[in-house]
Amino acid sequence: MITGQEHSGWRSDWTNDQGVHSNMTMDIPLFPLDTVLFPGMVLPLHIFEPRYREMINHCLDDHSRFGVVLIDEGSEAGGSINPHKVGTVARIARATHLDDGRMDITVVGTQRFRILEIDQSRSYLTAKTRQYPLTNSSTRLATEMARKVRPQVLEYVELLSDASETKLRLDRLPEDPKALAILVAIALQISNDEKQRLLEIAGVPQILDRERYLLSLETMLLRHMMSTQSEVEEMSIGSTGYIFPN
Repeated sequence: MITGQEHSGWRSDWTNDQGVHSNMTMDIPLFPLDTVLFPGMVLPLHIFEPRYREMINHCLDDHSRFGVVLIDEGSEAGGSINPHKVGTVARIARATHLDDGRMDITVVGTQRFRILEIDQSRSYLTAKTRQYPLTNSSTRLATEMARKVRPQVLEYVELLSDASETKLRLDRLPEDPKALAILVAIALQISNDEKQRLLEIAGVPQILDRERYLLSLETMLLRHMMSTQSEVEEMSIGSTGYIFPN
């Protein structure tokens, strides 16, 4: 078992609100996935492709990090891949080597970055990147938006629990607007394209505003789904295979 260590390059503090060192650039390896990683999010990964085994072993040897980016064109299965331009730096928190060379790792998202230039000279992609810190989390607008989002989150989780017939636990919601915005972005059951859109928004008030809309939409869809499901359960299937009212 190997535990990842802090890299001396980018700070793990993704809460930088003032854009300190935002002009700093860094070359990092890229891991294109069909997943959007947010700062603070924990993501387990199974590493089996030789090129990514090489990349992860390099990161472990150097105690360095890599960038997770959503695939825009291409697929995880291999071949040419074109990633989205905004991603999140991943810190390896744990790594387990398997006998056949594969690895199981757990990473934690730290901070956002924007790709400036992609290098395809290695077996895996690398990129020159610039930090893309979240902004305006301490403004009055961010606080007001967070106040409006909190009750929507509680209602959304309650409906998800009812729809899945599973008791979902929701501990106390964070008071900090930035932490709330990230939590909601991770928790929302939406498409990767929508999650990527949230990841790319610059300011916390704007992220929360978009999440207000998404929560309203998802809540409406959940209510409709549950209502429709209830109607279907009140009907029975006839011998011909058609649905007939009782």
